Amino acid sequence: MLVFRINFVDSDIFRKMSEKYKFHDPEGIYFVTTTVVHWIDLFSRPEYKHVLINSLKYCQEKKGLIIHAYCIMPSHIHMIISTNKDPLSSIMRDFKKHTSRKIIKEIGRINESRKEWLLRGFSKAGDRLKRISKYKVWQDGNHPIELESNRFLEEKIDYIHNNPVEAEIVDEPAFYWYSSARDYEGVKKGLLDVVFIE
Repeated sequence: MLVFRINFVDSDIFRKMSEKYKFHDPEGIYFVTTTVVHWIDLFSRPEYKHVLINSLKYCQEKKGLIIHAYCIMPSHIHMIISTNKDPLSSIMRDFKKHTSRKIIKEIGRINESRKEWLLRGFSKAGDRLKRISKYKVWQDGNHPIELESNRFLEEKIDYIHNNPVEAEIVDEPAFYWYSSARDYEGVKKGLLDVVFIE
């Protein structure tokens, strides 16, 4: 039997790992991904997607959130964001808290065939966490990556917009309603205000 012993003396390694994915530059532009617990395909219904859209609109109007690109997928949302007011870490924290509560309410309000299964999954995810009163909808963290070059920025925009094509939801990125691809391709204004990066 092999036994592996890990020496935790060098706490710098673990500190650096935990700090790698944080919003360090208040004026930075970040690629973020927010994922539903257990990778549940929650956003297959428009009602839940509109909870996200309405909350992001509020964050834009009241908290200074600037959205440069986005795409709501069935189990996660990708965005490229910055801010001109509140810190991004606060905005994302409040966004996740608010949408969690609203989504749980929507599950009870609409005719949701997966209601018991969804609530059981969210309840199980929040079971051992003191900070969660009953349900945990989102995985911890947003995995923010600062976009410091035009090449990296363009790569991430293409990646975000091609997600629904890769998932075989639509043929072309601009055909997907819940994405900024519509804005970028000039087909039609999308559901959220998008600030293009010059």
